[in-house]
Amino acid sequence: MAKNEIEQKQHQTFDALKNMSETGQECWSARKLLKVLGYSEYRHFLPVVSRAKDACKNSGQAIENHFEDILDMVKIGSGAEREIEDIILSRYACYLIVQNGDPSKPVIANGQTYFAIQTRRQELSDDQAFQQLKEDEKRVFLRNELKEHNKQLVEAAQQAGVETHLDFAVFQNHGYKGLYGGLDAKGIHARKGLKKSHQILDHMGSTELAANLFRATQAEEKLRRDDVQGKANANRTHFDVGAKVRKTIEELGGTMPEDLPTSDASVKKLEREQQKKLKGDNKE
Repeated sequence: MAKNEIEQKQHQTFDALKNMSETGQECWSARKLLKVLGYSEYRHFLPVVSRAKDACKNSGQAIENHFEDILDMVKIGSGAEREIEDIILSRYACYLIVQNGDPSKPVIANGQTYFAIQTRRQELSDDQAFQQLKEDEKRVFLRNELKEHNKQLVEAAQQAGVETHLDFAVFQNHGYKGLYGGLDAKGIHARKGLKKSHQILDHMGSTELAANLFRATQAEEKLRRDDVQGKANANRTHFDVGAKVRKTIEELGGTMPEDLPTSDASVKKLEREQQKKLKGDNKE
């Protein structure tokens, strides 16, 4: 089976294991999830859950909101049943589990991409303030967030051995190629019909900016988590992350980023207009 087919099958499996809680929230069973993630026994999986709980606490989240210990009844033959321990997991809990799982298991990497993107999509969906923003306001918000995360990505890339401006340009192009089906920055520029003076990120819509934000945040985390060393390995990592984000967009039925429309108005222009409007409102 081809690599892409394996990834698609695993993402479909994560979806198939999903249940809905009494409050209408998505949730997963730890006992069912462990099998998909390549763990043979529950006792081997519990240390991973423990690390995920620590990460949850360290992020300022309440553990009980994401990890619910329950007792379940299972059949053991001849109609008899026995009680077993299980944990009901939120999507965020699943994300933390795959982040703290065994990196040698290929399915862990696919799980990290799946739950990271799904979690971020839900965060933006649940953020009422974000949802109330108009498209131009969303663009400004996401562009500034991407700008900050790109600084962290630069730092992680430097630690991996990406040192010069040219090195980083090559590194950045690998991420673009993964996300845009082989197109580098120059290719994206041409595909979008942008003018020579236009900056790609400044003319993206909110959906495309969000996809690139996923790419940047996940690439930075993977570089640090896997302690990637060497320019070639860093470039490969960035490409792989971009490709996984692209694959997930495809599986979710989304439009490929290179096919999304661009805006004539740059984010910089929108920011100036917003600042001018804010000054005018303050004078009133």
